[in-house]
Amino acid sequence: MRILMVTHYFPPEVGAPQARLSALAAAWAADGDEVTVLTGMPNHPTGVLPPQYRRAIRRTEQRDGYRVVRTWLYATANERVVRKTLCHLSFMASAVLLGWRRCRRADVVVVSSPTFFSIGAAWLLARLARARLVVEVRDLWPAIFTELGVVTSRRLIGLLERLELAAYAAADQVVVVTEGFRANLISRGVPPGKVHVIRNGVTPGRFDPDAAPDPGLRARLGARPGDCLVLYAGTHGISQGLRAVVDAAALLAGLPVRFAFVGEGSEKEGLRGYAARRAPGQVTMLPAVPHAEVPALIAAADICLVPLRDVPLFSAFIPSKMFEYLAGGRAVVGSVRGESARILAEAGAVVVPPEDSAALARAIAALAADPAERLRIGRRGRSYAERCCDRLALAREYRKILDLAADRR
Repeated sequence: MRILMVTHYFPPEVGAPQARLSALAAAWAADGDEVTVLTGMPNHPTGVLPPQYRRAIRRTEQRDGYRVVRTWLYATANERVVRKTLCHLSFMASAVLLGWRRCRRADVVVVSSPTFFSIGAAWLLARLARARLVVEVRDLWPAIFTELGVVTSRRLIGLLERLELAAYAAADQVVVVTEGFRANLISRGVPPGKVHVIRNGVTPGRFDPDAAPDPGLRARLGARPGDCLVLYAGTHGISQGLRAVVDAAALLAGLPVRFAFVGEGSEKEGLRGYAARRAPGQVTMLPAVPHAEVPALIAAADICLVPLRDVPLFSAFIPSKMFEYLAGGRAVVGSVRGESARILAEAGAVVVPPEDSAALARAIAALAADPAERLRIGRRGRSYAERCCDRLALAREYRKILDLAADRR
């Protein structure tokens, strides 16, 4: 099958969608499909283009058995709404105008959302190629912005929701990443037979749960000899509730526990100042690391955190980072509700209510004092990741959905 994947985000950028989509493309290509990824020049989240992509209008690359076509976009940091909107609009236009001739041979077009703009480009490319369209939904957008108060205009919310439902109607099949997302779409009129769940996952072989932690890396993460190192690695945004984690760190002052936040995001600078005031010397903040360095990062930690804000809609969300934590064989503490809490409980992790700093501090203190229990939790999590979260098996399930879409010809 000739598969065209359209996505705003792709490696060498670092993040959950980049890891998911590149793994899917590689798995489909390895199984014999002709895969092309249409994406923009890498710039997320800093807005800075690597030197080799500057002043480029279009680039074609080969990666892991598939082709990557990159087109120009307006690069900007992931901070201001107007500029980010211009960035997404520019990719929508360039994907069609610059990408069409390189990508017109396709049987199925797969587009990953957010945002709507990528869906618009993919819909037009699918029409031009007379191909089927599969829309992947990684976030309930714009609902999440409404819940968090980012968008308050009822008129704008109504317009965005109509665009969202139009995108689902235009798709031949819809793929979501949680059962909660599927229930949400069905409750709003999307036919049940059209909506499929393919969770995020992990490649367990990339992680060695018995790997010895690198002392130098632990030191860079702020841990002294004998400290219990608590790691959060991921986006520093409005959804993660990281201030509550800083508050938990403050409650543990005086104990040999140190926290490391690794990643980027719109809230990072504000969080840095908050940590300096609230928990001085207890929290180390470092930039995001390349995906290849994540296994060593997790191996350096004693406890890994999965936090989210205490927002009702987040009961349907599953932070993708938790699958890598489980595969890494480290003790995991989730400060979450709903579907992600159920998965973590099944995997043997510790779960506390979201944004409950006192409960989070108690859970961390108990694990910090009990290395044997941390080891047991880590082993249970690794076993769960191997059984239920293998990315290759999930890619093959996803591939069956593309056949369903193609059969509608």
